[in-house]
Amino acid sequence: MLFGIYTSFFFLIFGTVSLVFGDDWEKSNEDKWNAAFMETVARGEKLFHGPELGGNTVQCAMCHPNATNTHPETYPKFQKQIGKVSTLREMINWCIQNPLQGKPLAYDDPKMIALEAYIMYERRNSVLVPGKH
Repeated sequence: MLFGIYTSFFFLIFGTVSLVFGDDWEKSNEDKWNAAFMETVARGEKLFHGPELGGNTVQCAMCHPNATNTHPETYPKFQKQIGKVSTLREMINWCIQNPLQGKPLAYDDPKMIALEAYIMYERRNSVLVPGKH
């Protein structure tokens, strides 16, 4: 009983704090956020279709024109090439290291985020089905 009272009090206090200090939604903020996202998508598209990521002449788009057959909506899932349940970012790095013969990107690298944004944007109308093959 005492635990329930403390739990309720905790959520009341921290729920109120998050309402007070949460992001202020304004149309002007949404426009800025969407513009920043689309700039990131554009950077990802350029990387995806360009030679910058590889150590050879292979580009992501050679195997995946317009990010087709990347299926980001199915991650995380078991990837045979990697030998474990993997994230989209791990698969992106596998492709960079193997077909492209480039150096892997840190998961928080702006290039990685741009690639992920572009791939997800191209598949934006797909239903999420994690684990599907």
